[in-house]
Amino acid sequence: MYSETVIDHFLHPRNAGELSNADAVGEIGNPACGDMLRLFLIIDRDVITQVRFKTFGCAAAIATSSVLTEMATGKTLAAAMLISKEDVTAALGGLPPNKMDCSNLAADALHQAVHNYLAHRADPPTV
Repeated sequence: MYSETVIDHFLHPRNAGELSNADAVGEIGNPACGDMLRLFLIIDRDVITQVRFKTFGCAAAIATSSVLTEMATGKTLAAAMLISKEDVTAALGGLPPNKMDCSNLAADALHQAVHNYLAHRADPPTV
């Protein structure tokens, strides 16, 4: 059902937790299944230097959150906005069809956090 990569990220999530000094936060929920994801970013000169997450949800929701933190760390804001749900799913070696919404949560939370950051900057660049 789940790839070894999904199981590994579920059992050993990377970058779980909060960043109290986050520059940006994205929060997404899926009312259909009850999953919730809160993503925290530290940004320096338009580069994401740290990412943490808190997820309430199934194994796929936790795994997609975990792998997304690895994918986004070190990316420019523009590059982070290009990370898609398909990229998240591919990084995990796939997800069962009924769990594809979980990959949406991760990518959507990242995009929301970047948009929130840009909206509150004095000199927002175009992404």
